[in-house]
Amino acid sequence: MSQYFHSIRIDTEKCNSRMKCLRVCPTQAIRIRNGKAIIIEEKCIDCGECITACPNNAIVPLTDPFIGLTKFRHTVALPSPGLHAQFGKEILPKKILPGLRNLGFDDACDLSPTCGEVSFAIQEYLRDYNGPRPLISIACPTVVRLIQVKYPSLIEQLIPIELPREVAARELKKKKSRQLGIKESEIGIFYLTPCPAKMISIKQPAEKGRSYLDGAISISDIYGPLLSALEEVEKENYRKDLEDICILGMGWAMVGGICRTLRIKNSLAASGIPDIIKIFDDIERGKLRNIDFVEAYSCPQGCVGGSLTVENLYISYNKVLKLIETLEFEQIKACPDIREVRKRFKENYFLIKGKFEPRPLKPLDKDLAKAIKKRKEKDDIYESLPKIDCGICGAPTCLTFAEDIVKGEAVLTDCIFNLPHKFADLSQELSELLSKFASLQPIRPNISKTLNNKDKK
Repeated sequence: MSQYFHSIRIDTEKCNSRMKCLRVCPTQAIRIRNGKAIIIEEKCIDCGECITACPNNAIVPLTDPFIGLTKFRHTVALPSPGLHAQFGKEILPKKILPGLRNLGFDDACDLSPTCGEVSFAIQEYLRDYNGPRPLISIACPTVVRLIQVKYPSLIEQLIPIELPREVAARELKKKKSRQLGIKESEIGIFYLTPCPAKMISIKQPAEKGRSYLDGAISISDIYGPLLSALEEVEKENYRKDLEDICILGMGWAMVGGICRTLRIKNSLAASGIPDIIKIFDDIERGKLRNIDFVEAYSCPQGCVGGSLTVENLYISYNKVLKLIETLEFEQIKACPDIREVRKRFKENYFLIKGKFEPRPLKPLDKDLAKAIKKRKEKDDIYESLPKIDCGICGAPTCLTFAEDIVKGEAVLTDCIFNLPHKFADLSQELSELLSKFASLQPIRPNISKTLNNKDKK
């Protein structure tokens, strides 16, 4: 079984088994054992739903600290388009990039131009594609892992166009290496992320051996220091950085942003794991064959609703829309050169080199005959359970509880509705002990008499 890197951990000191994380997990990867939550690694897709649900902040996202910058001779900040939606209307992207340089990065580059290019590359791929539809965006790492774990039949429908952050990091390393005369390995590219799932796509990409990015820093961690650094930004830097923004690419921060850039009538955008699961269920049943492209984000409203952002997601969503209007007023370029994108697309510049593979779950048993027997045992146990999915046993549903029993990870009496049987067994044991004790009573006087005689002597 492969070892999976995860971007979240549970702080057992803070966890008091409130079970909210257990109830929201879309892949049933959380259990309560000995009063603490645990994560089943092979099932976890790092969606971050548990982070938001936990009332005690006991589930902690893992991102890179600022101290990681010191390992490189030259560092570049690559902010998510969602970062621009975290500030007030008076702080435009033209101020954020120099602010990041003031913060300590050697350089900062906006991702929106590459987002615009990748949008056109997706459009080119869809135009020539003749396979099963709809094709599914890979913009959200959680969605990719959801498909790998729960919908392996849809893997072939993941669109094999490289992510904007990977394309940008790849080209930045080449460019900076030539400019500075240093090795690409000495250049650190850090993504400023709105959610922990992006860390997964960097540390353990779903489709290839390694990422071109060197780390991910949480937007919530960098927000405070950046806000202070923005006060020192000189106005003459504004226009130059504003010209590096692409209006089309800014839409990637919110759900529907990619669909808006594509000249495709039959596209669909959705956010939130429950709605995405409904859509994927329909795709598996063959109900959405008339749809060409599905854009899906696990976070509500897209990246602006990530668990590592600071602004209210609805305000952020509206901020992106207003920001696009402002950039249009400033006469900033709306999109990249489509002819150049088509040329590079034909050269496979945007295509992913690797291949997405399913993430198979651990079978009930390696031996097929034993696995079949355990499956029958699981079904029998499930039939004996109340089927109300209360979660008190530590599993999210009665069905997963039955599976845990078969795997030896739980016992039937963990179910509160089976406690009467447990009490009956304990009562029987106690009755037997009392009977044994009673049978010893006639002997006790003789023992006492012997002890008394010894004392007299």
